[in-house]
Amino acid sequence: MIVRHFTVSGRVQGVGFRAATCDTARRLGLNGWVRNLADGRVEIMASGEQTALDSLRDWLGDGPTLARVSQTIEHDTPETTDLPTPFAIR
Repeated sequence: MIVRHFTVSGRVQGVGFRAATCDTARRLGLNGWVRNLADGRVEIMASGEQTALDSLRDWLGDGPTLARVSQTIEHDTPETTDLPTPFAIR
């Protein structure tokens, strides 16, 4: 399993971004979570297969219809076993 951390900037809060991310991640078979940050960004921690994580990254670049993503930052992280199954909103 690969674990990846994402932060997404832009108009990403108050537009259904967390719910849509959760639905997308579950559809892709990923474990992990999504949450809003106090500075207006959205943070995602996801684990799964490389192709599924790549698909999530591609989706995060656009997000749901009302979102306006300006930047997506991605980092691989050490493998962890405490990520929720199924994917959850925090």
